[in-house]
Amino acid sequence: MKDNSEQAFAALNDTSSLRKMPNQRRSRERVEKILNSATALIARSGSDAMRMNEVAQLSGISIGSLYQYFPDKGAIIQMLAERYNAQGRDCIEAGLAHVQSADDLADAFGALIDEYYEMFLAEPVMREIWSGTQADMALKEIELMASRTNAAVLTDTLKRLNSRSDETELAATAFLMVHLAESTMRLAISVNREEGEKLVRIYKQVALTELRRVVGG
Repeated sequence: MKDNSEQAFAALNDTSSLRKMPNQRRSRERVEKILNSATALIARSGSDAMRMNEVAQLSGISIGSLYQYFPDKGAIIQMLAERYNAQGRDCIEAGLAHVQSADDLADAFGALIDEYYEMFLAEPVMREIWSGTQADMALKEIELMASRTNAAVLTDTLKRLNSRSDETELAATAFLMVHLAESTMRLAISVNREEGEKLVRIYKQVALTELRRVVGG
């Protein structure tokens, strides 16, 4: 059986932010400690205030050892973003796996959006990373890749419900709905809770109307 750190690395699609690949268990555990330390520092003071020497100190390693794995703090933040994306993808795959009708889709998709919003509210590091996505080209590209990956899962579900529909339209609709979900979350966490909940509710109404249209439900 794989240890927890090995499972975490296996869940990531993109580890390009790592300078040195953690192939050995000890190396994986060291990277896990680095990421946990960075998470704690970001939660405490924000990503802008995080310093590489602080990450090394909290991780109990030398600054040289830290640089063996991550060339700068941007690489650490990128890997944290990739990890959150992997978790999100797992949730989407599980949530849509048993959808067999338009009603199933509405229930499952609505529940996923609610879960995603709660995740943003509960995870200060996730909020910190994605609130600054548009200002960081690397993070923006990671978000776009995640949207395409998640849209592919949604597209497969739409095809399962309506195999006669134009596949290109299904794919475009899925991509747009997923990417709009990301934008909605970013907007929702930037305002107060009451307004954020209203924005999320309106997005769900719009998205579910369109998804029902393309599957004919």
